[in-house]
Formats: sequence, structure tokens, C-alpha cells
Amino acid sequence: MGFLKVEDLKVHFPIKGGVFGRTVGHVKAVDGVSFTLEKGKTYGLVGESGSGKSTTGRAIIGLNHITSGKVLFEDKDITGVRRAKTEIRKDIQMIFQDPYSSLNPKKRVVDIVAEPLRNFENLSRKEERIRVQELLELVGLSPESILKYPHEFSGGQRQRIGIARAIALKPKLIIADEPVSALDVSVQAQVLNFMKEIQDELDLTYLFISHDLGVIKHMCNHIGIMYKGRFVEEGTAEEIFNDPQHIYTKRLVAAIPDIDPKKREEMKRFREEVNTEYEQAYNDYFDEEGLAYGLKPINETHLVALPEKG
Repeated sequence: MGFLKVEDLKVHFPIKGGVFGRTVGHVKAVDGVSFTLEKGKTYGLVGESGSGKSTTGRAIIGLNHITSGKVLFEDKDITGVRRAKTEIRKDIQMIFQDPYSSLNPKKRVVDIVAEPLRNFENLSRKEERIRVQELLELVGLSPESILKYPHEFSGGQRQRIGIARAIALKPKLIIADEPVSALDVSVQAQVLNFMKEIQDELDLTYLFISHDLGVIKHMCNHIGIMYKGRFVEEGTAEEIFNDPQHIYTKRLVAAIPDIDPKKREEMKRFREEVNTEYEQAYNDYFDEEGLAYGLKPINETHLVALPEKG
């Protein structure tokens, strides 16, 4: 049993129509996703916009209604548990995408970071202030900045404030939903490296959600590739990047920017081959509705959505 186990998760949103607003169909944002995250590791959910990756993360933490399936955390069924009303909020925290909109601009840093502490711990104002200063120092910000407002910080600093708030209750699992996508590339690297540092220091487990396979490569041990609400491939980071099997995964890998000059020609050829295969063999990888087939094992850790042969 994994630290976090998601079993056949489905999140379907109703489509309303007609004069009376009856349900005329459903958008299958997440359609049968299963994966296991081990303690102390980082699992990456990857996909383009609309793939269902963020919906999956929000469903796990109770921010989206689950249509069917199961979510187990430390062997406990937390399916459909409302995060705000339970102890789950202490153990599972979320880092949101946009550091500009996720922080209340009318509140000072001390109130933003202290919010979860006020909900779950009975601290005096002095104790609270000291704890917030310690958290700010931990994330690389000056303890003296507690009385400042979010607009007085850069994007990277704001995201560090968001991280300080997320780790205030010493959670076991952090769901990071596109945590650096709104930041400049140079700042992204700083925040990502910092997240890796505190993972070891605080014994954190991450579910890392991103559209950027380069970011995922830097952060994750195990990866699930999503397309239209389903997995097209799942495997270790090494398997996904060195031996991608699904055409969609190959296309994502081929799109990673070239950093090593010695590999540029090799990557250029790979990119051309993938684009040709994508155009010619797309229908071989998806059903008549353009959806991925069920996952089939290549080995114990590598699974790919391929049709039945013959």
C-alpha cells in the first residue's frame, strides 16, 4: 500500500442545457486515473491544459467533487472528505499556481502565513509571530518582512510565502499545482531547488503537477502522463525520458528545450521523427473518440496506453 493511492478516480462535470437547465451530458475531466505515491518521493502529473491534471490534484485534496473512485492516504480512505473541515488539512497542503492571486493582497505576511496556525493550533500572538518568523527564515525571506504586504515582494518571493504557509502545519504531503509556471525561468530554478532542499529537511512527499516536462524531469521520481482525462503512460522518470512509448509522451519529450549543445542534432532528428510519427500514426494510439486506451504493462513500473494487438 502506498503513502497516497488513487484508484480509478473519475471527476465528471455536468453539462446543463435546455430551458429547465437539465443535465444533457458530462465533461469527463478525469476518467479513470490510478497511481501510487510512495512516502518521501515526488510523483509528477504531466499534461497540456485541459488534460485533467489539476482537477486530479484538487479532487484528492477535496476541492473538487469526486464522481467515483477512491483516494487512500496512509491506508485511510479520504475520498470526498472536505479538506477544510478535517484533520486532512493538517497533513495535506496545496501550493497554488499563481503567487499573485493566491495571496490576499489586503493581508500582511504575518496573517497570511499564520492563517493555518490559527485554525489548528492555540498559540499566543507572541508564539505565532515567532513561528511565522521562523517559517519565513526557512524559506529564505527576512523575518523582519512579516508586516509587509504581498505587493512588496517579487514573484519568486511571493511563492516562497505561499510555501511557508503550506508547511506551517508540518504537513506530510504537499500537492504543488504548477507552482513555478507564473515565474521567470531564472526564478523557477531557485524555487524548484529550494523545494527539493526542504523536502529532505522536512520529510515531505510531493505530488507535483505541471505542463512542463523539463520541470518534471528536475523534480520527480515517478511520472504519469495525462491526455483528455486519462493516463497515456506511466513510469519512472528514467523510463519516461529515455524510453517513451506513447506518441503523446514522445511529443512532450521532444519539446523539451535543448540544453546540451552536443545533443542538439540528436534531439533535432528525434523531434522530426516524432512529428512524422504523430501525423501518420495518431489514430493507432487513440480510440474513435480520440481517447487513450487502457494502460498495459511494459514491465513492473512502465505502463503504456496501447490498443489490443490483432
